[in-house]
Amino acid sequence: MAALDNGLALGADGLEIDVQLSADGVPVVIHDQTLDRTTDRVGAVHDLTADQLARVDAGYRFERDGAHPFRGQDLGVPALASVLARHRDTRVIIEMKGGQPELARAVARDIRAAAAVDRVCVGSFHQRSIVTLRTESPEIVTSASQPEARWALHRSWVRWPWIGPRPYVAFQVPERAGRLRVVTPAFIDQVHNEGQVIQVWVVNDEPDIIRLLDWGVDGLISDRPDVAVKVNAAWYNERQPAE
Repeated sequence: MAALDNGLALGADGLEIDVQLSADGVPVVIHDQTLDRTTDRVGAVHDLTADQLARVDAGYRFERDGAHPFRGQDLGVPALASVLARHRDTRVIIEMKGGQPELARAVARDIRAAAAVDRVCVGSFHQRSIVTLRTESPEIVTSASQPEARWALHRSWVRWPWIGPRPYVAFQVPERAGRLRVVTPAFIDQVHNEGQVIQVWVVNDEPDIIRLLDWGVDGLISDRPDVAVKVNAAWYNERQPAE
């Protein structure tokens, strides 16, 4: 939660978070499937209840200049509902880190309960969970799954337009996936020509931010809002027509 607060305080215009289910079926905000890398506990996220996850020390391993400034600050693993309630006017991309239909249903439940339908976009690498959400909660917009993004990338190689409606409104993709280059000017053109938007993750360095903005991406997802916000603002101001 401290990271989300900090990013918005620095001027970010939205949040991107990863969610998975706790042992009692609550969507909680954490990237890894285990607690080992970031907290004072070890083991699988889904082995603990949301209450137990809220009491782990989620700032335990964060280090800066040899110090651990967030240890012992009561920063647990937050529930999705808590994030949506804390940042009521903020746009949020929610990535479901799993293919369980139960995850999709729980995420949809929390979005509706927070009256956040008009400010979230839900994505997942997993087709099963994203299809469940689209089928059962069509009012919630989604981004392309991994298979859908791959198919769009293949179409961009031959400039093959997709005819007909698509069940997603956006692509959230990395610039590269292993050896495969995903984001290119041709792919961006393909996405825009088909009426979607593209947001690229994870972009932390100034030259990459400028290059991707020059190519026409619609958004950048960054671990470094202190860098990305300033570079984005400068890029935008430099390209505004003189009055």
